[in-house]
Amino acid sequence: MDYNAVNELKAAILKKFEEHDTINLYLEDNNIERFTLDAVFIAGIFPMQHANRLNKIAMVTNRKWIHAIANFNKALIGKDMRNFTVNKRLEAISWIASD
Repeated sequence: MDYNAVNELKAAILKKFEEHDTINLYLEDNNIERFTLDAVFIAGIFPMQHANRLNKIAMVTNRKWIHAIANFNKALIGKDMRNFTVNKRLEAISWIASD
């Protein structure tokens, strides 16, 4: 995932904010081949910038370092963020859709 891909994701989320005061966010690493440092930085900062508009965040990936970044964000913003492995994708979808 590079800078442009992260900015496209940000734009899609910001568009949802135009329609809804708060959202649940489901993010899945679908075998992304590479991550650039600026993309990781932006993805790490974005939840902090918009913490008041995010209800729950589900992070689905088998990469432990992405789970570590998500755990760091969870500690900083205090939101209900949960990490799931890819084989628990359906559990993540069920959780993010629940109240």
